[in-house]
Amino acid sequence: MNATSASTLRQALPVGPAALVVAHPGHELRVHGWLERARPRVFVLTDGSGRTTASRLPSTATVVRGAGATCGPIFGRFSDAAFYRAILNHRYSVFTGLAGELARALVDDDIHCVVGDAAEGYNPTHDVCRLVIDAAVRMATWIDKKPVENFAFNLVGRPDQPGGDVSDAVSLSLDEAALARKLRVARRYAEMAGEVTAALNAWGVDAFGKEYFQRVGDFAQVRDPKVPPQYEQYGEKRVDAGTYTHVIRYHEHVLPLSEVLQRTGDGSR
Repeated sequence: MNATSASTLRQALPVGPAALVVAHPGHELRVHGWLERARPRVFVLTDGSGRTTASRLPSTATVVRGAGATCGPIFGRFSDAAFYRAILNHRYSVFTGLAGELARALVDDDIHCVVGDAAEGYNPTHDVCRLVIDAAVRMATWIDKKPVENFAFNLVGRPDQPGGDVSDAVSLSLDEAALARKLRVARRYAEMAGEVTAALNAWGVDAFGKEYFQRVGDFAQVRDPKVPPQYEQYGEKRVDAGTYTHVIRYHEHVLPLSEVLQRTGDGSR
């Protein structure tokens, strides 16, 4: 790491033990520069199998180890299908238990900073991951009586632009060598080949040389969308096509879970 990169990291995110929490394996590619520098404990909620039985966890484990980071105790705990069913069936205990386990891991590892998926209305698993993170951070802060900094990164849209208010965003600029390593690792991730190619074609190589992290407040409850979120629109098309039998909806499924996790995260109750 050169002096410029080290200085940028100190300005961007707190120094100290860190954790990365993502919904699906492969999300770590978006923040590979930070992954190399912070060497966090990595938590992955699902195995990334989608509608198949093929897990992406081995590929992500290789990325994590190659960056000098470590895999946490929650690493592909659920298949994507099982996670969806838990949301659809209002199995709140699955998610409150997950938040509690994550909170304990943050305390045990003396984590100072958590980075994880943003809630973008694109995929319900991403949004629920953010809710679990926020509840766990709040619980860990209450248990350990010291703050844990909380940051989100976007998975949709340009990677070199903040996903919200720029005043609440911090960035990490990668040098040429770090960007080259990031691209090499992404291109070797076979199961993500289509997504990687599409992203590079859309935004260009240089856009991946900057990583943005949005500071998250006490509990970033998923906001009520003015129009149905993208995952509802996608789900409806899949139901019409006969691929899905039910649609995960914001008001019916995600909002009630958000409210439960918000109460769970308040350790004083």
